[in-house]
Amino acid sequence: MQQLSWEQVHTWRLARHQLRPTERPAAILDVVQGICGLHAQLLPAAELALWARRTALAPGDLETALWERRTLVKTWVMRGTLHVLAADDLPLYAAARRTHTPRRPPSYYTYHGVTPEELAAIEVGVPAVLGAEGLTREELAEAVAARAGTPRLAEVLRSGWGALLKPAAARGALCFGPNRGRNVTFVAPAAWLEAWQELDPQVALREVAHRYLAAYGPATPEEFARWWGDEPAAVKRLFRALGDELAAVEVEGWRGWALAASVPELAGADPGLSVALLPAFDPYTVALLKQPAVLAPTHTAHISRPQGWISPAVLVGGRIAGTWEHELRRDTTHVQVTLFAPMDDEVHRHLAAEVERLGAFLGTATALSFA
Repeated sequence: MQQLSWEQVHTWRLARHQLRPTERPAAILDVVQGICGLHAQLLPAAELALWARRTALAPGDLETALWERRTLVKTWVMRGTLHVLAADDLPLYAAARRTHTPRRPPSYYTYHGVTPEELAAIEVGVPAVLGAEGLTREELAEAVAARAGTPRLAEVLRSGWGALLKPAAARGALCFGPNRGRNVTFVAPAAWLEAWQELDPQVALREVAHRYLAAYGPATPEEFARWWGDEPAAVKRLFRALGDELAAVEVEGWRGWALAASVPELAGADPGLSVALLPAFDPYTVALLKQPAVLAPTHTAHISRPQGWISPAVLVGGRIAGTWEHELRRDTTHVQVTLFAPMDDEVHRHLAAEVERLGAFLGTATALSFA
């Protein structure tokens, strides 16, 4: 079993996430594919997740890629949460999601105000009424209800946060289109995107596991299950099926699995100080916040907040070392950093450089303060 240090693991992950300083900016599409998508609860935060990774990015490029070039796509994927994926990858993730049968006890239907038959009608109706022209939530609700011959479905679909649309999204039958005024729209991915191919679900799931481990490994089956939104027992079977493609590693007493092809890179990682400002809901934070080597449990409450909020994080050497927030006042972006413990002057210099880089991206002056 390969013995590794956490410093080696952190260094390798930072490189995979483009969070170490590089001479050449990374392409947006390459970064999104490489880290298995961006969280998209807040598109400005998703844009800052790209900025943090030193992409060749200008303000507005993310929305251009989503709504004009259509090289990226926004939809509900892992754990039923909003993500931005590479458009070419949506068939892969949709196929992989079809391996998971969600548990829907009677309380699920009571909570959402539908019967199992009505939910089935929604799942069938959504792909039947969607095309390349976006429908607002209201229009989609009316069209699905009319097709099902159940007028009350319109009211059900107009309420809530879109939970009843997530099953269709998970199958690749729905994604977001460009906003119409203040209203979101939905489109059929197969019609909206340039190409669509049906993939074998089990093959697709294996590929998603590969991509996860290539960005967030080493990991345990439980960690992948939490990230993907599946039962640990199912993921343990998946990891066993991957066989020699995986290698067991030990990191200072902790054991997990890495891609066998990644082990030489992990063992040869050359540590060096790296400081990054990660936005709210950053994929690195979400995937790794429960690893004590990344975030000390005593500080979890500062990052994982009520109502599912994931705070902006200060990353020092791959570890979450504090939080930060920024606010535009007049022509200056004010950044306040709260560190969990005192840091040396070198870390402070790196933080100042990151804040200056943020100001350059936003086109403002900057002011850095510490809480």
